[in-house]
Amino acid sequence: MAPTSDGGDAAVSRAEVVSAVADALEREAFREALVAAYVWGKGKRGTPGGSGPAALHQILAFDGLDAALGAAVTALREHGSPSAYAALRRRVPGLGPSFFTKFLYFTGIAIPPAHGPRPLILDRVLSKRLRQLATAVGRESGHDPDGSVAALVWSDGNWTPHRYQVYLSFMHAAAEQLAAGDNWPPSATADLLECAMFTTGWETSA
Repeated sequence: MAPTSDGGDAAVSRAEVVSAVADALEREAFREALVAAYVWGKGKRGTPGGSGPAALHQILAFDGLDAALGAAVTALREHGSPSAYAALRRRVPGLGPSFFTKFLYFTGIAIPPAHGPRPLILDRVLSKRLRQLATAVGRESGHDPDGSVAALVWSDGNWTPHRYQVYLSFMHAAAEQLAAGDNWPPSATADLLECAMFTTGWETSA
């Protein structure tokens, strides 16, 4: 992270956040870990939805924040990613899954889960990509011709721990399948697929 005395903009890479989060978690400085993930995801101005520094201030002002973050880290270490997700869902005002999964993602690199796949980021953009994919598959298979099931399953937010588990299972399995082919790095992990889906849209046939 750039020193606070520096002027202008500063780029923050995933690797830098991984280092910052790992250092913070060693000291059980859960708020520091959250801020590092939040800054990486939001930047200095936030997003068109309106969240940014003001929303972060609200989150940090919550009395139960340290307990909630600590419980999520413990759940990840002892039970796995879906349990860690459940520990943060609807627990901290202003901190929804689009951003607490960023905290879980970076935490999961420093502290691998006890069971199951490592956490990944899940936000509205990724949910939209999955909805597009599910809609196309449902239409082609005839099981969901109008896309109504895909829209219900991959809504814009408030995903359940079960849905998060389904998401992780799909992403990790899809990454393994891609790595077995010729057009994907053989050593790439599922977060490369998550990044690719976030940054690159695709069109489905009408």
